Amino acid sequence: MAEKTITVNRKAQHDYHILRTLEAGLSLLGTEIKSIREGKVSIREAYVRPDDSEMWLVGAHVAQYAPASSANHDPTRRRRLLLHRRQIRELRRAVESEGVTIVPLRLYLKNGRAKLEIA
Repeated sequence: MAEKTITVNRKAQHDYHILRTLEAGLSLLGTEIKSIREGKVSIREAYVRPDDSEMWLVGAHVAQYAPASSANHDPTRRRRLLLHRRQIRELRRAVESEGVTIVPLRLYLKNGRAKLEIA
């Protein structure tokens, strides 16, 4: 299991009390994963928000991939997190009833796939 850390949200460690961490996959476009592999991403101002039966990463900035030109992505678009239904229900309940904020701690590549550690 080769892991390569791309970026760490150090601000979250200082601003929030970390209760629990969880690994989530990310649903990305081709140009986004190429930019992430180049390290052109920021999760400093990002947070996770539930919407219907899904969790979304909001506020993350993935720079446009220069060679893609016209077929590029929006750098600040919402990105769907890939989690199990049970995990989504638990996180949604925590946000709605307990007033918990879900923030990304680390973005990394694991076996060639982008993963997000959330807390």
